[in-house]
Amino acid sequence: MNLPTIETVQYQDHLVAINQIRTKVFQEEQGVSAELEFDGLDASATHFLAYINRKAVGTARIREIDGDTVKIERLAVLPDYRKQGIGKQLMRSALSAITQRGKFLVVVHAQEYVAQLYQQLGFEIVGEQFNEAGIPHVKMIKMSKQL
Repeated sequence: MNLPTIETVQYQDHLVAINQIRTKVFQEEQGVSAELEFDGLDASATHFLAYINRKAVGTARIREIDGDTVKIERLAVLPDYRKQGIGKQLMRSALSAITQRGKFLVVVHAQEYVAQLYQQLGFEIVGEQFNEAGIPHVKMIKMSKQL
């Protein structure tokens, strides 16, 4: 197994790779509409790309919600590269960037079936299950002192 390289990237410079991954995972596999997936917030977000052998295989983004809160969103790994720890490495890179920004609270809306990944990284479920884009999700949070 090749270890992934995680890079922090600008959306405009890498939108083809980011969009291809998200289209494959969210639209084609999960049936999320393009309007929901591409919400117009990418340009103002910080993006992460995971590469294996110079091929972009995973992505995530972070967005500041308010002065103290950052949300990690759009975590996606191509099917052939799952179960290799790439999602966890993307999350760790995102958490590291959030720590460097001095933020206090991290939020994710986790698809219910992958909530365990976030729990392994110290996130806790808050509230009840809800549907987002027709998919069961749970809100999860992590305080920066735990990062």
